[in-house]
Amino acid sequence: MDLADKLLDAVKAMEPLIREHAAEAERERRLSTVVVNAMRDAGLYKMFRAKARGGLEADPVTGFRVVEEVSRIDSAAGWNLGLSIGVDMFGPWFSDSTTEQVFGPEETILGGSFNPPRKAVPVPGGYRVTGRTSFVSGAHSDTMFVGLANIYDEADVMRKGANGAPITLMTVVPAAQGEIIDNWNTLGMSGTGSHDVALNDVFVPEERAVPFVPVKAPSAAYSGPLYRLTVWPAVATVAPPALGIARAAIDELIELATKKTPAYTVKSLRDRSVVQSQLGHAEAKLGAARAYLHDVFDRAYADAVDGKSITMEYKCKAQLASTHAILAAAEAVDLVHAAVGASGIRREYHFEKYFRDVHVITQHAFASASRLESVGQILMGLGPEWPFFAF
Repeated sequence: MDLADKLLDAVKAMEPLIREHAAEAERERRLSTVVVNAMRDAGLYKMFRAKARGGLEADPVTGFRVVEEVSRIDSAAGWNLGLSIGVDMFGPWFSDSTTEQVFGPEETILGGSFNPPRKAVPVPGGYRVTGRTSFVSGAHSDTMFVGLANIYDEADVMRKGANGAPITLMTVVPAAQGEIIDNWNTLGMSGTGSHDVALNDVFVPEERAVPFVPVKAPSAAYSGPLYRLTVWPAVATVAPPALGIARAAIDELIELATKKTPAYTVKSLRDRSVVQSQLGHAEAKLGAARAYLHDVFDRAYADAVDGKSITMEYKCKAQLASTHAILAAAEAVDLVHAAVGASGIRREYHFEKYFRDVHVITQHAFASASRLESVGQILMGLGPEWPFFAF
């Protein structure tokens, strides 16, 4: 049995527990500690962690499949898992001693957000960091927060590089040093607990505040093929939750279709040609988007195994496949929502939640529709405005 099968079996075993606590997460606007602990104990948070730091160092598609399956069961659990394992992709930026201390402990659950950057003021031995960052998914269960900070001098003037851009650091701090601002009040994905987190004049040692520039020579701990893909598995982890939501919506439509006869008609949903067509379109959109995402990362990973660094061509494809997966998943859920009629607005079903959740995901900056413009810029031979293409 390969790693993917073992992990998927672990998810199957914990499915009843995840389902039991899904409504609690939605109501409390944070993932249940019981679910967090179960995923941690099963090793799911370590999928993209370096083997040298006690992780599994799984290939990207294995991670995507597991996140998608968890998301099929509960979108919040899958989203938080995906965002957390994505943070492990930033381990190569830090020193060996930092990654041993931060990424190595068994209980480590990573989280954070990159926007807006905080303010870092140099002091002996490091920086004093202040600022508030939005959308920190899993804020209550994370043990470490990773984020960005721009350097300011004592006169509150931002330092800039030769190109006029801010000099930016990537920082990592214990979650206990952050203040969670309870403001996650959203249309969907409520259970992710993606609240703001503030740091208030927190001292960050120099080795935990490193320049956020492309890594030229990662340490031996991060020399494996996964890390030759740089940030792109992290960017793409926002897509599998949308695929999992679409899968759940389609499956629930099939189940409902055998039971429901729409008002004022005599044919069941299953026997209505328009529903049959909508189901077929939804299944095709989901399957095609999933296959494209997996194919891009399977090919990029195969090149990485051969010792090759990720090319701009694959960065472009990775971005396109991730954005397309989310948009296609949303389209599939829309088709399901149209097919089920009034059942799509009733809370005794899950269709309204699928609809809300998947459309919230479409707004994430890493893979929103705006990123299609970024891809188009590259295809046209222009310089992309999306900064992650530099990594």
